[in-house]
Amino acid sequence: MKSLRILIADDHDLIRRGVKSLLEMHNGWKVCAEASKGPEAVEKVEQLKPDVVIIDVCMPELNGVEATRQIRKVSPRTEVLVLSVHHSEHLIREILDAGARAFVVKTDCDVDLVRAVEALGDHKPFFNAYATEMLLGGYGQEKTPVPQPFIGERLTPREREIVQLLAEGRTSKEIATLLKISSKTAETHRANIMRKLQFHSVGEVVRYAVRNQIIDP
Repeated sequence: MKSLRILIADDHDLIRRGVKSLLEMHNGWKVCAEASKGPEAVEKVEQLKPDVVIIDVCMPELNGVEATRQIRKVSPRTEVLVLSVHHSEHLIREILDAGARAFVVKTDCDVDLVRAVEALGDHKPFFNAYATEMLLGGYGQEKTPVPQPFIGERLTPREREIVQLLAEGRTSKEIATLLKISSKTAETHRANIMRKLQFHSVGEVVRYAVRNQIIDP
């Protein structure tokens, strides 16, 4: 079997151990690193350049979609598989736009995970039946406008990062420290986010982040 170096990123230790155990049953597959936060996953990918990254869509500090965007920048040859507890057309669009080429629902890991990694090892995509049907149905064609604003359509990548941190309860000072920006810049981003999404409270940001699978409920 083809040799592969794999990085697993999930904030639940039990999930990481289960995925690692499943993968390392295959000769030639080695889990070279693990990460429990989005920024940590990006940093380790930049250092280690693994063949495949398996990342949960809901990750602390930087969600799996935004982490995928950064991973593809720092290591273009690294293939990304995104895990989620459920799926939607919007989520699959976001995953594709971010550069991931495989998607597996966590409840289907026992059936689909190994097949997905095998496909990525050959630089081929892997999507479940729902995602495939959506793709064949015309992904990339013009869609009917959705009245509810979705993340990715109106916010910049930096603003999407800050949406997640705000939803996690971070203050502007903490956000500035994490993102290595000034507190004033963090406040400006926050104001722009509230204006763009027409929100008036952090509670609305939290509901938005949960609805769009940026954070776990």
